Amino acid sequence: MSIRGVLIDLSGTIHIDKKVIPGAIEAIQRLKASNIPFRPMLLMEDEAMEEFEGIDIYKPNAVVIGLAPSKFNYEKLNQAFRLMISDPNVALIAVHKAKYFADKDEKLSMGPGGFVQALEFATGVTASVVGKPTVEFFQLALKQLGMESSPQHVAIIGDDVSNDLGGGAKELGFFLFIYLVQTGKYRQDDNNASDGLNVFKSVVEAIDHIIEQYKRDH
Repeated sequence: MSIRGVLIDLSGTIHIDKKVIPGAIEAIQRLKASNIPFRPMLLMEDEAMEEFEGIDIYKPNAVVIGLAPSKFNYEKLNQAFRLMISDPNVALIAVHKAKYFADKDEKLSMGPGGFVQALEFATGVTASVVGKPTVEFFQLALKQLGMESSPQHVAIIGDDVSNDLGGGAKELGFFLFIYLVQTGKYRQDDNNASDGLNVFKSVVEAIDHIIEQYKRDH
C-alpha cells in the first residue's frame, strides 16, 4: 500500500502559538517539491472571530465554542447557559472537544472540551461537533485532496492522538499511515494509545519518512 496524499495538523505540529517547530517550514517545502498532494487540517484560532463580522448576534440562536481561553469563565458560560435554557431551539456547537492544547509557553492547558461538557451537563443538550475528530471533517479534507474513495492511501500527521489521529480518521480507514509527533500535546503515554502508530520527534522527521517511502513506491 502506497501513500498518495498527506494531511497535516497545524497547532502543536507545525507551530505552537506563534513559534514554528524548528525545520517545519523547510520540511513542508520538501513535501511540496515531492509532488505528494497534502492539506493542513485547520484549527480555530482566536482571530477566527473576525470571520463572524457582519453577522447579527443581537438575538443569538446558537452557542458556538472554539478555542477561546479568555472566554472560558463563569460569567460567559453562565450567559450561554441562560440563553440555552431560555430557548430550547438554541443549538450548542463545538468546533472540537479537545481535552487540552499546547499553550504559548509550550506547556499543556485545558482545551474547550471540559467547558463544552459543562454546558452539556447543565443544559442536558448534546453539542454538535463540527471539527476534528468527526467523520465529516475528515471527509471534507479527503475531498480537498480528491481522495474521497481511497483514504487508506492518505498519511496523517498530528500531535493529538485522539483528535488528530483517532475518531473519524480511524472510521474512514486512516490506519496504515498514522504519524504521531512528539511536540505540542504529545505525552509519553500516547505511544501506547493505538496500534500502528509511527512516532517521530517532530513533523520534520515524519515528512522526511513519508517522502522516502513515496520515492520507494514510485
